[in-house]
Amino acid sequence: MPTEATLSMANIETIGSPKLWTITVAGLLLLLAVDFVLTRRPHDVRMREAVGWSIFYLALPLIFGAYLWGAFGSGVSVEFFTGYVVEKSLSVDNLFVFMLLLSAFAVPAALAQRVLLYGIIGALVLRAIFIALGAAVLQSGTWAFLLFGGILILTAGKILKDALSGEEQKVDISSMRTIRLLRRFIPVTEDYRGSSLVVREGGRRALTPLALATVAVFATDIVFAVDSVPAVYGVTEDPFIVFATNAFALLGLRALYFVLLGVLAKLRHLNHGLGIILAFIGIKLVLHWAHGVWTWVPEIPTLASLGVIIAVLTTVTLTSLYANRRDAEPVSAPTER
Repeated sequence: MPTEATLSMANIETIGSPKLWTITVAGLLLLLAVDFVLTRRPHDVRMREAVGWSIFYLALPLIFGAYLWGAFGSGVSVEFFTGYVVEKSLSVDNLFVFMLLLSAFAVPAALAQRVLLYGIIGALVLRAIFIALGAAVLQSGTWAFLLFGGILILTAGKILKDALSGEEQKVDISSMRTIRLLRRFIPVTEDYRGSSLVVREGGRRALTPLALATVAVFATDIVFAVDSVPAVYGVTEDPFIVFATNAFALLGLRALYFVLLGVLAKLRHLNHGLGIILAFIGIKLVLHWAHGVWTWVPEIPTLASLGVIIAVLTTVTLTSLYANRRDAEPVSAPTER
């Protein structure tokens, strides 16, 4: 990695020069503006449109990773791609929760993409805040790696426990404090009013169900940010790469939702895989901390991490497909004697 292209933030090295940050954020805002224009008029998203935009948003990180390889070397590029795969995997789980929320609020299909866009923007803002906090914690000492590792291992344990229990994931709107609080202080219309979040009814302002759905999505974004940011910090300590992986993973979620709408429920072993991945990254962080205290403790290389993550995702996808096919097979009637 060229030292002249690397900036130092106290104990943290980053490739994020002011120019690179400016270009990245400007490009991100431009893409979000395009998404706002596309979702301005509610419409049902056809598969062809969703697939086209999904391919576009999958091509962007490939191009960006190639740029990082040429500008900063293979090490930085591998860190980016590994972090991107982790974040994309977690974002697919995020999509499944979004699907449950949209169903619980009975969001019309034509308005679903606007709710998803609001959710993506909220997730980006929250991730930026958590990334900045994570960088500040890392600057305070190596104990932060132990903290992040512990968070991920505990989260992995909870995810695996829920996955092994066999219970279907559900969303209970009535138990969400933010929704109860809004309904207590602000009136809510009985029906949707297009893409409006707030309308005037009976001489006073009222929220629409679309606003409640958006708030619910924001609330789930907070939970996902707590897991997501430590996970990618387990791959790289560079705040710029952490932000870039989050941004690229989240940008294409709106289109990817409609591509995977019929597939998400069939990935029955996805949470098993995510639990294993988070536990693996948590152990990687703990080993990194221990290596700083006792040099004989081994560390897990980033390239090996990428291989493990891809292997786990491939395995749970294949096992999900096998389980679905097995359940779809007709049960043969017992032969009479």
